Amino acid sequence: MKIYSVHDSEFAPYGKLLDGYDTSALLSALDEMTPMPEGVGYVPSEPVLESTAIFGQLQNNAYGGMPIQIGWCNGHNTTLNCLEYHRDSELNIGLYDFILLVAKEDDIKDGKLDTACVKAFHAKAGEIVEVYATTLHYAPCQAAKDGGFKVVIVLPKGTNGPMPAIRTIGCEDRLLRACNKWLLAHPASAEASEGAYVGLVGENICIADMLA
Repeated sequence: MKIYSVHDSEFAPYGKLLDGYDTSALLSALDEMTPMPEGVGYVPSEPVLESTAIFGQLQNNAYGGMPIQIGWCNGHNTTLNCLEYHRDSELNIGLYDFILLVAKEDDIKDGKLDTACVKAFHAKAGEIVEVYATTLHYAPCQAAKDGGFKVVIVLPKGTNGPMPAIRTIGCEDRLLRACNKWLLAHPASAEASEGAYVGLVGENICIADMLA
């Protein structure tokens, strides 16, 4: 697997970079007020991050006035495990460099996705990376063998909250795992053992040997 940059043309189908925002206060709060777990930790909505001035700018400029939440995903990870998607774009902003493993929603065939379709992209610290709604993604990966990651996660308000009680209508409903979260798990993942829909076939990609 080749690790591309989010600046490479190969990233264009998956997302883009946003510019013009001052993320310094947001990243300072991420650094000082959020933990670095041994595994992966995720909080969808973090008041200390949402109290920074950039909250209103992202809500009104980046999301056109839609209600948003700002949370974090921190820790240590080098493995794919799952892929998820939302009905809206997600913004990722790293305190350190990080790597995203992504695929396209239209790579899903008959409810399954071959992990051979997955691509890796390196993002630099401080860059605002928009991941399109049609881009499958999951927890970031660290960019250094002995490092970790701290990544701000911006999403429409309520995303990753409790799963709604639904009556199954279509095949996609079996992927619904939380509010605005459709997920495909690899059979080797913890999520699969917890009952998540097993939709990834092929290698459970690990990039550990590719990191310096």
